Amino acid sequence: MTSHSAIAAKLASLRTARVLVVGDVMLDRYWFGEVNRISPEAPVPVVKVERTEERLGGAANVARNAAAIGAQVTLLSVVGDDEAGRSMERLLAADGITSSLQRDPSLTTTVKLRVIGRQQQLLRIDFENPPSHEALKSKLDEFEQRLPDADVVILSDYGKGGLTHIARMIDMARAAGRIVLVDPKGDDYARYRGASCLTPNRSEFRQVAGRWANEAELTDKAQALRRKLGLDALLVTRSEEGMSLFRETGVLHEPTVAREVFDVSGAGDTVIATLGTMLAAGHPWEDAVHWANVAAGIVVGKLGTAVTSPEEMIAALGDNQGA
Repeated sequence: MTSHSAIAAKLASLRTARVLVVGDVMLDRYWFGEVNRISPEAPVPVVKVERTEERLGGAANVARNAAAIGAQVTLLSVVGDDEAGRSMERLLAADGITSSLQRDPSLTTTVKLRVIGRQQQLLRIDFENPPSHEALKSKLDEFEQRLPDADVVILSDYGKGGLTHIARMIDMARAAGRIVLVDPKGDDYARYRGASCLTPNRSEFRQVAGRWANEAELTDKAQALRRKLGLDALLVTRSEEGMSLFRETGVLHEPTVAREVFDVSGAGDTVIATLGTMLAAGHPWEDAVHWANVAAGIVVGKLGTAVTSPEEMIAALGDNQGA
């Protein structure tokens, strides 16, 4: 079992990691309250809101996760010229993240409002619309300018329109010799061609590759997709089955380490953020995947989008072989 001092030393090395995150950002709002009665107007619970909370979501949560374990993080995205966009900027600054958020007056900053009663989500309300082409074009220019100051680029695609130029971004980053990780969305992965690694979850991968009956069939499908897209690696996160990394050299499987699953929202953000930070600091894929798996096991035990602290990582990795 790896010593805590060795893990702490590896964590300290992450402070050299320079991570550039680009993608769809959102603001996660939580209204917590008590439910003591049913409404006389309709058969729905009445929630008496007692406290509210705001957290970074989407690509902003990826940036937050990378910063939480020590990375130097820059975030590029587009928000509306509204109160939610300003709240996001404040939260990013509080987490030590360098952000460049293009304000698009025609855009409503994506907000996911969750109403929580008795520690259960009762309702989610979404506010969103796609950004304008002009705002996206300016981000492409800035992306090129910031590439020299990044070791790893993470493109977080939530299908909200912020990564319309993702194919061009991948080409630019790879031409600059940068590692490019993509959290994909939808069933058209052709636009991610040439990235270093994609990190779909099990259902997202099934949507693209079809169903599989056993591990051998999963491996065949994953390796076929990896070769077709010219990827160095494909990491499929598989919930209770852990995660599997597919490369030309073979397959690495990490069993799940979650002790208790409370909320899986944002777990994919934690995986790609940890993976990217480890690779940016020069650690091998095997270590990066192991740490990403352990970090995901920590955040699914928390409510909503969450991060892992260095102290939690030290404790969790100390309990796992191969840290």
